[in-house]
Amino acid sequence: MREAAFVKQNKDKWIRFENVLSGNHTDLSPDELSALYLEVTDHLSYAKTFYPQSKTAQYLNHLASQSHQKIYKTKRESSTRFITFFTQEFPLLMFKYQRQLLISFLVFTLFCVVGAYSAATDGAYVRSILGDAYVNMTLENIADNDPMRVYKEMNEVEMSMGITVNNIKVALMAFIFGILLSIGSLYLMMQNGVMLGSFQYFFYDKGLLWESVRTIWIHGTIEISVIIIAGAAGLVLGNGILFPGTYTRLESFKRGMKDGLKIVVSTIPFFIIAGFLEGFVTRHTEMPDWLAILIITLSLLLILFYYVVYPRIYFKKQLQPLDERTNHI
Repeated sequence: MREAAFVKQNKDKWIRFENVLSGNHTDLSPDELSALYLEVTDHLSYAKTFYPQSKTAQYLNHLASQSHQKIYKTKRESSTRFITFFTQEFPLLMFKYQRQLLISFLVFTLFCVVGAYSAATDGAYVRSILGDAYVNMTLENIADNDPMRVYKEMNEVEMSMGITVNNIKVALMAFIFGILLSIGSLYLMMQNGVMLGSFQYFFYDKGLLWESVRTIWIHGTIEISVIIIAGAAGLVLGNGILFPGTYTRLESFKRGMKDGLKIVVSTIPFFIIAGFLEGFVTRHTEMPDWLAILIITLSLLLILFYYVVYPRIYFKKQLQPLDERTNHI
């Protein structure tokens, strides 16, 4: 595309984004702001490739620099780097990948339903998914009036550490398998969804659905949610290969790898929390229903806030004009 045509096609977007940065246009939604920011950075990459010495490239570079300063303005002190990653850098990144998170969630949920339906229509299906040893052990526990005994048999510390390490491995697999053009990550979401659906139906069929839900989801709310988030990280990696946009495919792959890995890193504290709950709390099946419901509810709210709500709030805040932010202080 000729430079003049490129400028004519995108000039209105650049002016609009420039007005946002100068504080003359503040009624945009977070989604619109995000789209403009991503388009400007993509246009800069395109201009550097095809018109490297042009005024257009210089202008877009200036515009991108301004936006970067406003969005990422933060003190990068080494002593606070760990904290700022989770409170500032990651929320901005996660806002960009809400669609991948939604897709991962929908695929997982769909195959939960498939797993439950399959278990309901085929008596041998649960054994084929969960294995004879686990099913037989659970049936013995049910016969002994302690269906959740499996969570009480190991030492608390060993169980917590073992579960945490295993879950992190699953998350890494969900991410790395994204290199198979996203199909690998979707397959793992399918696999885990089918397991969960058939698992829950098994207890429903034994008349123990509520007993299983109030116990398992004490740790499972965070554990399952974060596996879905790791699946989204895999989609980020895979989509970096499939949809390079204005970047070279290699550069797009590198960006997808870097962003996906950051998403996986963000899940580690949550897996530690889930491991702690499974090792130390889930085993107390005698706890009252209200306490189990409280833990499950707080866990769900924590995940939704950090991965869905807070990224939107923080992104919107970072694109407010600086003088407007000063007035609120």
